[in-house]
Amino acid sequence: MEGLFWQLLLWTTGFTGFLFCLSDHLKSKAAGSKKPNFVIILADDIGWGDLGVNWGESEDTPHLDKMAQEGMRFVDFHAAASTCSPSRAALLTGRLGLRNGVTHNFAISSVGGLPLNETTLAEVLKGAGYRTAMIGKWHLGHHGFHHPNFRGFDDYFGIPYSNDMGCTDTPGYNLPPCPSCPQHPKATSCHRRGCYTEIALPLLRNLTIVEQPVNLTSLTQRYTEKATDFIQRASESGQPFFLYIALAHMHVPLSVPQGRGNLSCKGPYGSTLREMDELVRKIKENVDSTVRENTVIWFTGDNGPWSEKCDFAGSVGPFIGAWQTERGGSSAKQTTWEGGHRVPAIVYWPGKVPANVTSPALLSILDIFPTLASLANISLPSNRHFDGLDVSQVIFGNSHEGHKTLFHPNSGAAGKHGAIQTVRLEQYKAFYVTGGAKACDGGLGPEVHHNPPLIFNLGQSIQEKVPLDRRAAEYQNILPKIERTLAAILQDIATDNVSRADYSQDPSATPCCNPQHLVCRCEPSNRAFS
Repeated sequence: MEGLFWQLLLWTTGFTGFLFCLSDHLKSKAAGSKKPNFVIILADDIGWGDLGVNWGESEDTPHLDKMAQEGMRFVDFHAAASTCSPSRAALLTGRLGLRNGVTHNFAISSVGGLPLNETTLAEVLKGAGYRTAMIGKWHLGHHGFHHPNFRGFDDYFGIPYSNDMGCTDTPGYNLPPCPSCPQHPKATSCHRRGCYTEIALPLLRNLTIVEQPVNLTSLTQRYTEKATDFIQRASESGQPFFLYIALAHMHVPLSVPQGRGNLSCKGPYGSTLREMDELVRKIKENVDSTVRENTVIWFTGDNGPWSEKCDFAGSVGPFIGAWQTERGGSSAKQTTWEGGHRVPAIVYWPGKVPANVTSPALLSILDIFPTLASLANISLPSNRHFDGLDVSQVIFGNSHEGHKTLFHPNSGAAGKHGAIQTVRLEQYKAFYVTGGAKACDGGLGPEVHHNPPLIFNLGQSIQEKVPLDRRAAEYQNILPKIERTLAAILQDIATDNVSRADYSQDPSATPCCNPQHLVCRCEPSNRAFS
């Protein structure tokens, strides 16, 4: 067929025309074979209802809403856990915490992190010739070889864990407030100066601490500058790239933008939401002006809002977990109620992902790894099982088939860390353990075990208010399928190549530019990270 193409081309164009057509054909084949670039933007503690395009009550995300109109929006997209470290580990491995070993958050003094025998998305892409970079919050281990630079990222700029994990006196918009200065013999001088008002956590450029405490008010601008610079340099090099941006937004303490130009009528949370939205705009415009046709932007969140923070927490939209909240506690972050793990998600790729499409497919953050690997024409590691799916046909608009089942592990509110306590099967959701995280009023929902499980039909009760009657035919019909599904995943994990994370702690593992200083403040002569 290829030979016939050239014969017809010579006959119809003559030799000169043939040369031009040959050049165009070869360029077209080269462009078609070029690996796509990937930009993953992960928001922290964002609510499904924080995006205006999801929940009309918000007017603070015009640029994300526009990106949704120009791309594909997912309304049934889920984090793989409802706290930071397990969710991020799942994104970078495509595996649940029971497989990759990360079942709860790491501390500032953690010795370990994401197990070193786990293969990250960055490592896979780097091995295929990608230029890789990470900007923002890591929270998968910072000590030794757990640092991002040893997990597949050529460049790293950001904070090693959450932006509230440091000594502080007035942590801004964070309720309840963190403790005052440490009780220490030198603390009197600290109090005479009015105490420290900055979060004493480190800002890293690769292996070096460049600032401690971090100036949170300028962090967004610096993240934007680093991201746009990386995209520009990578696009000029012609090398495919993977950029993972893990924002501090919308985790407390909120960093309210300086000046009045971008303030929201909804107070500090709305203003911070606007700041995040503006960051996304600048990154998208940078991509559009350089590598638009060959770059995927995927925006999502790591878990739902932290309701304990009251007015400084986001919106779950309609996913209020009414059954739980009526009994006390929050049904958002740290729980397996929909508000804890159903998060906003948008995929943007002009010319490849259809515009202004809302997909009902049941998807997960677990799907990012296998999908990007597929788009880059890379095989997944063969010595382990994956919980994510290649959903490239979904994002191309050719299918609505996502997961039939999802498994929601405990992440902190009730039960054993990492244990699968909730099963989603199509529109049904079965709870074997229920419990609420701490709510704004301080209430904590009790842990309750259900045998047989509590089952909701989300198609009829999206608010998770009224469970199915255990005596009803609908319950009796779906229960055996759920039981078989749960048994199958547990058997699969039991026979898999699973990892175990080291959760031990040692104060010497805490990143500190100056260990002799009361709250690790950098001095000009002491900025090296050991």
